[in-house]
Amino acid sequence: MVISEVAKEMELTADTLRYYEKEGLIGPIAKEKSGIRNYTEEDLQRIKFVKCMREAGMEVKYLKRYIQLLDKGDETIQERRNILLEQRKIIERKLNATKEAYDRINYKIELYDKKMLKN
Repeated sequence: MVISEVAKEMELTADTLRYYEKEGLIGPIAKEKSGIRNYTEEDLQRIKFVKCMREAGMEVKYLKRYIQLLDKGDETIQERRNILLEQRKIIERKLNATKEAYDRINYKIELYDKKMLKN
């Protein structure tokens, strides 16, 4: 697949894909003689993972470290696991904060619905 197809399928921009490649989060992506990137199924799976982690709020520096370890093989499993455990803690804190905000909004809406709140 070429970059425009991947960008569309993954709902990312071509610039984002090039940035991911430059940062070592994906790739290196094979190129045709003309210089056009040709993404493989393996590349697509890596992009899906990177996108998921970024959407979950994982900072590029931690994601980059994780990918570097992944590329080194099985001897890095424990260190990769530790990175994911730390990211899970961060996500749990965000989920709790989001749940608290969600509950507060619902409470306010209930007050408006009951005409108990004017502002």
